[in-house]
Amino acid sequence: MTPSDQQQEPRLTSLAHGGGCGCKIAPGLLSGILRDTRAMPIPEALLVGIETSDDAAVYLLNETQALVATTDFFMPVVDDPHDFGRIAATNAISDVYAMGATPIMALALVGMPINVLSPETIGRVLDGGASICREAGIPIAGGHSIDSVEPIYGLVAMGLVDPALLKKNSGARPGDVLVLGKPLGVGVMSAALKQGALDPAGYARMIDTTTRLNRPGPELARLEGVHALTDVTGFGLGGHALEMARGSGSDLALDWRAVPLLEGVRDLAERGFVTGASGRNWASYGQGIALSADMSELDRALLSDPQTSGGLLVACAPDAVDQVLGIFAAQGFAAAAPIGQILDRSDTPRVILR
Repeated sequence: MTPSDQQQEPRLTSLAHGGGCGCKIAPGLLSGILRDTRAMPIPEALLVGIETSDDAAVYLLNETQALVATTDFFMPVVDDPHDFGRIAATNAISDVYAMGATPIMALALVGMPINVLSPETIGRVLDGGASICREAGIPIAGGHSIDSVEPIYGLVAMGLVDPALLKKNSGARPGDVLVLGKPLGVGVMSAALKQGALDPAGYARMIDTTTRLNRPGPELARLEGVHALTDVTGFGLGGHALEMARGSGSDLALDWRAVPLLEGVRDLAERGFVTGASGRNWASYGQGIALSADMSELDRALLSDPQTSGGLLVACAPDAVDQVLGIFAAQGFAAAAPIGQILDRSDTPRVILR
């Protein structure tokens, strides 16, 4: 392919029907697809499977080690191939951190329209992913590639954790405080970007948050007062909070006014830059969420906004909040904030907005 041909390559986002974690199958539909697989026999060594929609599978190796395994891949959320690779790799590794584990290696998953994109462009996607793996201190030890209609990139990510320190999304206890590690709004920003309405400063903020590894995970897991961890991705804060509520068998309250948003996101949402995935998310799990009387449709859209490479959601004892915030701050997560709490046990757990 000549340089002039390369210049005529289409925008990456124009080749995808959706982008980033907004490509996820809606929670309600996914639950139906997986219904029969829940009846499969479960070996005793499988500490975490699909029962509570947790972030990764966990398999016991010995008394002090368990293998954490996960995979995540999606279509382009940005047009720059190197940035696309970085975002996808950061997002995939996040699920390891969200279990309190330390990543050890990754495998690359690559699907590219080879007659549309140049080898140089595809190479830049892979280089972006490799740069994040180097930052995380792990090798890409292999992988698989196919010729596909839409560009797809992601990782199988693996890590190790002491079983005694494993943090599930189902371990929250009544009285726990919820702390969110990153601001919301990536889905809104990606919608604006796709329509050419995201300015360079907004793009820089989007890339900064989506390529920031959730490194605090293992350190948070070592705190006795931390009881549950998950990361907020394609189902939005509302969906992942509801998974935590259902997993722990308790109602969960969110203080919407305390939830941090990326700068400029509310303005973009008011201008109509909301993803279709936000509506699909709400249609799937909205019946499990009680909105406060003063919340608008825009607020609802932000609550269900799909986050690509979103932040950790931590459930911790009240006396551990300062330690949790200190760990986040020390590792560059200045926007981390308490956003709610776990309420009483419930037969029909829900998320309550205040």
